[in-house]
Amino acid sequence: MTKKIAFGRKPGSPAAGAANPDEWVANRDVAAMKRLTIDVPADLHARIKSQCALRGVKMADAIRELLEQQFSGNT
Repeated sequence: MTKKIAFGRKPGSPAAGAANPDEWVANRDVAAMKRLTIDVPADLHARIKSQCALRGVKMADAIRELLEQQFSGNT
């Protein structure tokens, strides 16, 4: 005897037949982003990570803020 279990959709996921994923991507309200990869010394990475954790901020957000300050365009 085999027991069959039906799985529904994930909680919070859109209903079947919802908006086309391509439409969702095209219509979302997000500033265009580009990925930037840099190499930093391990000790600097550890300091950034620990300070961000203490402040409760994401590393990417903190670094993005520093880059905005440095390259604000107000020269």
